[in-house]
Amino acid sequence: VQLQASGGGLVQTGGSLRLSCAASGRTFSSYVMAWFRQAPGKERVFVAGINYNGGATYYADSVKDRFTISRDNAKNAMYLRMNSLKPEDTAVYYCAADRHSVTRVRATAAQYDYWGQGTLVTVSS
Repeated sequence: VQLQASGGGLVQTGGSLRLSCAASGRTFSSYVMAWFRQAPGKERVFVAGINYNGGATYYADSVKDRFTISRDNAKNAMYLRMNSLKPEDTAVYYCAADRHSVTRVRATAAQYDYWGQGTLVTVSS
């Protein structure tokens, strides 16, 4: 599976962005998918995850009620809608796939097998 993230950019505090992750490969619909982010000088952290059919979603506390993760298996795509953005949301955002799990969403980056190249989100104050 190859992943490509897009949709990042510069936005003001309170603004919105939608990130997309395009996947290649016929097994996309079998994988748990997730978004992680990495701010400068910090470790990569879990943002949101979604099970194989979109029936279950999970969020980091810091983004709950502001971000929405979704997927469209027919299009081999995953999305992250980000509302009410804050300067602390500034980071490179990565999409990831866990080929070992269909339903269980794990929050540790090391457990994901495939990664996109990242897309930069900058929120100005």
